[in-house]
Amino acid sequence: MKFHLKIIYGIFFLWLIILIFSFDLLIGYLSLLINFIILIFKDFKSAIAVMNFSLIDSLFSALLFLFLIPFLILLKKKMTFLQSKLNFSFAVLIILGFVFIFAPIISNENFEFSKNLSVTKLLPPLSTVKFIELKRSENLSYSEAEGFRKKMDVIIKPSYNDNIIYADSVILSRTVVYYQKNEPNKISANELESENGIPVVKEKFFLLGTDEFGRDLFPRLLFGTRISITIGFGAVVLSLLIGVLLGFTAGYGGGFLDVLLNRFTETFLAFPVIYLVVLILALFGSSVITVIFVLGISGWMSLFKIVKSEVLSIKQKDFFSTAELVGLNKSQLLLKEVLPVIIAPVLVNLIFLFSNIVLAEAALSYLGLGIGNSYPSWGSMISSGQEYITRAWWLIAFPGLALILTLFSVNSSGKMLGKNFNPRIKY
Repeated sequence: MKFHLKIIYGIFFLWLIILIFSFDLLIGYLSLLINFIILIFKDFKSAIAVMNFSLIDSLFSALLFLFLIPFLILLKKKMTFLQSKLNFSFAVLIILGFVFIFAPIISNENFEFSKNLSVTKLLPPLSTVKFIELKRSENLSYSEAEGFRKKMDVIIKPSYNDNIIYADSVILSRTVVYYQKNEPNKISANELESENGIPVVKEKFFLLGTDEFGRDLFPRLLFGTRISITIGFGAVVLSLLIGVLLGFTAGYGGGFLDVLLNRFTETFLAFPVIYLVVLILALFGSSVITVIFVLGISGWMSLFKIVKSEVLSIKQKDFFSTAELVGLNKSQLLLKEVLPVIIAPVLVNLIFLFSNIVLAEAALSYLGLGIGNSYPSWGSMISSGQEYITRAWWLIAFPGLALILTLFSVNSSGKMLGKNFNPRIKY
C-alpha cells in the first residue's frame, strides 16, 4: 500500500517548522499585542499614534499563524482539496502562501536595514559577522506610549539602528577594539550592552548573503515574494472584473454593443502593451497601485473572449430562458446563472494569467518601470545584481530561482486543474 503525503500534512509540517524556529519571535509578538491592547484602553490617542503598517502586519500575521491549524482541522471535511496528494508544484505554492501571509514571522529583519558597508557588503550565503550594541538611554520617566514604541523597535526591527556596530572581529578589554576591514576602532566597554560587566558580542547570520548595500537578502526575498503575489492577485482581480463584465455585456446584449466591444478588445490586443505601460507609469508614477492597474487593464482580453463565447452558448439553454422569464435582472443573471457555469474555464484562465502578470511585473521592475525603490522586487533585485554577477552570483540566483519556481508551479497547477475540468483538452 502506497502512502501519499496529503496537502494538509504538508501545511502542518511547514507550520511546525516555522513554529520551532520562530517561537521566541511569536512570544514577542503576542506580548506586544497584549501591551498594545492595554495601551488602547489607557491612552487611545497615543495607541493610534504609534500604530503603523509594520505593527499591524506583524500582529495580524501572528494571530493568523496561531489560528491556522485549528481552522484547517475544523474545515478539512469541507475543504476536500486538502486531502489531495501533495506534489512539487503544490508544495511550492504552499510555501509561497506561507511567505505571503507569515513573512514577519519567518523573518522580522527589516529588508531596508543597512549598516557598516565595509563589513556587510556583498557577503556570500551562510555568512556571519560579529556585532556589538551601544547601551540604550535609560529614562525612568517614559510614558506608556514611549515605552511601547521602544519595545516595538526591539521586536519589530526598524530600517535603521544607530546602536548596532558590525565588525569583522572584536577584542574585549576595558577599551573594546573592533576591526572593520582591518581598520581598528576603539570604544569604551562602559558604552556597550553587557552581561555581568562583560560587553556582549553577538553574531549576525546572513542565510542568503547580502547585497551591494549590505542588506540581508533573505528578508528582501521574502518581501519581494509578497510584492509579486500582491501585484499578481490585484491585477488578476481587476482583469477578472473587466473581462467578465464586458464579456457578459457583449454576449448577452449582442448587436451593435457586441460589435463595439469586440473592436475595443481587438484594439487592446493590437496595441503594444509596453507603450501603454510606459505612458501610464510616466503620468502617474511608479507604485504598487499603478503597476496593478497597468497589468490589470492589459490582461483582460482572453477572459472577455471566454466569457462572451460561454454566454452566447448559455443563452440558448432552457434554464437561462426560464430565469429571464421569472424576471431576474442582468446582475442576477450574471451571478446566479452564468458565473456558476463558466467558473471552470475562467478559473483556469486566471491561473495562467496570474503567472503572466508575475513575469510581467518582474520584467517591468528589471527595466526600472516597476514599483520603484520603496519595496524589493524580484525583477529589481535581478537588475541590481547583474552588475555584480562575477563577484556575487547569489544576488541573481535566489530571486531568479524564486521567479522560475513560482512560474513553473503556477502553470503546472493550472494544467492539472484544466485537465481535471476537461480531460479531453491537451495542454
